[in-house]
Amino acid sequence: MKTTLDLNDDLLATAKAAAAMQRTSLTRLIEEGLRLRLASHGAGRSVGPVCLPVFEGRDGLVPGVDPLSNRSLLEALGDDA
Repeated sequence: MKTTLDLNDDLLATAKAAAAMQRTSLTRLIEEGLRLRLASHGAGRSVGPVCLPVFEGRDGLVPGVDPLSNRSLLEALGDDA
């Protein structure tokens, strides 16, 4: 696929020189760089299920706090909110 890139002049000159020294094309050099960068960030890797920690609390809420009421929860927080 053809595309147009807007590259920094110094970066392009360095890349062209590196490609020439490696006896490869600028396209191949850019493709290799993209593959390495994407692989290092886990692009394309499937992520399995995430196991979240669950707090097995004791005692529950303070008596009088309705867990279904935002107002009740905010009042219970008091100045901590």
